[in-house]
Amino acid sequence: MTPSSKRAGIVGAGLIGRAWAHVFARAGWQVAVWDPSAAQRDSAAREIERSLHDLHRHGLVADPDAAAACVRVVPSLAEAVGDAVYVQESGPETLQAKLETFAALDAAAPPDCVLASSTSAIVASRFTEALAGRARCLVAHPVNPPHLVPVVELCGAPWTSPETRARARDVMLGVGQVPIDVRREIDGFVLNRLQAALLTEAFRLVQDGVVSPDDLDRTVAEGLGRRWAFMGPFETIELNAPAGVADYCERYVEWFRRYAADLPPPSVWNEASWRATAAACAPALDRDAIARKSEWRDRRLAALASHQQSQPRWADTPNEEPSS
Repeated sequence: MTPSSKRAGIVGAGLIGRAWAHVFARAGWQVAVWDPSAAQRDSAAREIERSLHDLHRHGLVADPDAAAACVRVVPSLAEAVGDAVYVQESGPETLQAKLETFAALDAAAPPDCVLASSTSAIVASRFTEALAGRARCLVAHPVNPPHLVPVVELCGAPWTSPETRARARDVMLGVGQVPIDVRREIDGFVLNRLQAALLTEAFRLVQDGVVSPDDLDRTVAEGLGRRWAFMGPFETIELNAPAGVADYCERYVEWFRRYAADLPPPSVWNEASWRATAAACAPALDRDAIARKSEWRDRRLAALASHQQSQPRWADTPNEEPSS
């Protein structure tokens, strides 16, 4: 892709939309941002520039001023997508909003432009079926915040073309994200289903009096999360038995069978049950405290991302001798 063709349209200037603008701008793309809210448009450029400068301090953005200069906030959807080669929609998480927005995008964007949605819970077939350009539509589901957590789940509808999937993957790789191919539509995609499985067990363990919410959080943050920051579950168990994954399964399959027979019942999500668990957690934060804690999280994620960039991946060092 030539520099002159790197033009992205960002539709929706909330937290996720601004983070997407950040992702494309730091990669040198020209980015046009639009939101139906005038207040969001008014603050978008300032918030994106602030974010770019924050990450510059961690070495994650080379030239924040140059990146910020790549972003322009525009007054209409048509202006945001009129010359784009890739559009990322991050609007309200309702089916009606997706139907209306994608109808407008299909009419306004160039015919060869990829149209992607950030939705985390609505598969593409539900809002693209009636579109003339439905073959160029898919979901590109990020993790919050996408400018710090690079995984993007690419999930097309049954009619999404292979060319669209390939182009979306190339775009994500080109802007520094980590695309994941979700091979068929499934409710919640992959990441949310994994998260839901962990949350269901977490709620069960708290509800059954096995552990407190604080200690459960520490178990993940200081235990599983330490490894999961750079390894997936299959890689993790590969190293938990001398002969790899099959060896691990042979050793622990009986316990897994006992656990599978004791899976958390749906009752953990009954309203009375989940409200009791929520009440057992730390007191709810107010909006200002949530914002401050989100900034703290982003600083921690930025520091982690900076560290990870400085370290080689296993694929680059498989023959390295262990340290003595």
